[in-house]
This record gives sequence, C-alpha cells and structure tokens, in this order.
Amino acid sequence: MKVELDVIDNLKYSADGLIPAIVQDKDNGDVLMLAYMNAESLKITLVEGRTCYWSRSRQVLWRKGETSGHTQKISSITTDCDRDTLLIKVEQVGAACHKGTRTCFTEEIFAAGT
Repeated sequence: MKVELDVIDNLKYSADGLIPAIVQDKDNGDVLMLAYMNAESLKITLVEGRTCYWSRSRQVLWRKGETSGHTQKISSITTDCDRDTLLIKVEQVGAACHKGTRTCFTEEIFAAGT
C-alpha cells in the first residue's frame, strides 16, 4: 500500500498543531469517538494502518489499543471541505470508549419528540 504522506502538510491544524478526528465504524456508520491528531500521529496512522492520536491531557502520542487491546484498523480517512477535520472509518476491535462502551456517545441530552 502506497501512502501519500504529503497530504499531512496540506491540512489545516489548529494553533496548537491539532486536527479533530471523528472516528466512525466502517460497517454500520456509528460514530465511535472524537480524538485529536497532530502531523506526527497522522503519519504514524497512515504508515501503520491503525489509529494513533495525540492525548491533549497527557501531551503524548497514543496508539489506540496499546494498553486495552481495543484497536482500530483504518478503512479510510477523508477530510472535510475546509481540510480542518478528519473522518476516519475503522474496523473497531472491542470498545472505542475508555469507559468500556462501544461508542463514546452514550449520554443523550436531547431527542426531538420526547
């Protein structure tokens, strides 16, 4: 698999060098989580074929599943029209959320008609 790494430089990162990454299940479209990447974590992700993020709280790179075993194999990565957000479709193994749930989005705060 040939990876075009020059795409990394053509994205719009925030002032702190980060870009949001929305992570979606490749099969059913469920939104699993939102994480942040910097140029280095995106390069690792592209080269290894599994997600690597930047931890804003710990200020370190982290490969999804390195301690939990709950990995994300990359299916595709696209950017939005402004090139300032990524959509990453993955094959999720295990829970996506650090709380042990399949998705981080479990707490409903509004639903029309209820």
